[in-house]
Amino acid sequence: MTWITGYGNSENRWRCVVVPVDKEPFFLIRALDAGQCRKRNWIADVPQYRDWEDPFPVLAERFADRGLSGARIGLDFNSYGMPLGRFAQLKAALPNVEFVDIGPLVWELRLIKSEAEIGLLRRAAGIADQTMTRVAAACRLGLAQRDAARVAVASYVELGADPGPPGPISAGRGWDFLHAHLDDTPLSDGDVVHVELIPSVGGYSARLMRCICIGPIGVDRQRAATKLAELQERQIAAMRPGVEARAVDAILREGVIKEGLRESFDNISGYTLGLYAPAGPRTSDFTRMFHPKADWRLEAGMVFHMYASAAGVSFIETVLVSADGPQRLTSLPRTLFGTD
Repeated sequence: MTWITGYGNSENRWRCVVVPVDKEPFFLIRALDAGQCRKRNWIADVPQYRDWEDPFPVLAERFADRGLSGARIGLDFNSYGMPLGRFAQLKAALPNVEFVDIGPLVWELRLIKSEAEIGLLRRAAGIADQTMTRVAAACRLGLAQRDAARVAVASYVELGADPGPPGPISAGRGWDFLHAHLDDTPLSDGDVVHVELIPSVGGYSARLMRCICIGPIGVDRQRAATKLAELQERQIAAMRPGVEARAVDAILREGVIKEGLRESFDNISGYTLGLYAPAGPRTSDFTRMFHPKADWRLEAGMVFHMYASAAGVSFIETVLVSADGPQRLTSLPRTLFGTD
């Protein structure tokens, strides 16, 4: 709904957008939010209901007004916004409507970004670059992950990003602590802080990840970082229109194993970036993923979150596929940060 209309809000109360093939669309929403909805979206008809009222009779009236009471309606049956109970209410309110599963159709329409969308992603990527240098300075012996998160959130708002979570920030000495919960334990000598920043501008999120070593970086870790950066650079260089995704994935996957940086590679190496609506439960968009069986082909205008991780080191970049070749929207040097 946010992508189609320009307006997004929470799922506290049910709302929906109806887009007929040959009639005017409408946006049904709770009365409290109707003013902002009209202000931010292009749809003129915004029927509303009060918080204690049932929205489905209002929906049925709008369908009847447009002669759509017996229409075929496309829905994404896999949507988190359509649980079983709500779908039952919808069918009861519109007993003569035929509901059809359109699957990931809208998600796939979103794959090719407009120039305006790319502009928002460029801004978000620039904010990620600037924020990372500030976060690295906040990772010091005796401080905690929370200090890094505080700096990231403040930096987002100061630099013009949407208010929101900083992204996964975790620290440890092994490799099984990524995506951990925020910890207040003071950072100690030998820890590595993995910082994944996810700033968004207008809902469009870029991604950047770097590692901050508390104390000396160490020769082995530096060697691993150098090799991993080289492999990822080769992978990004291959991201051109028409190239098969699994060929791009293989450059990093096979290279990491060959170099002895990992014994196995069980995760994907990249996925779609773009709009993350405020009410969406998904923090990642897996409409397109890079893995050994990915037989889809890259197209100009696609934007991806490409990540490489091995030997206690991790790098994430935001990459645009263009007609002229790949563009790394995040531009921070692909090196380790050290505090020694």
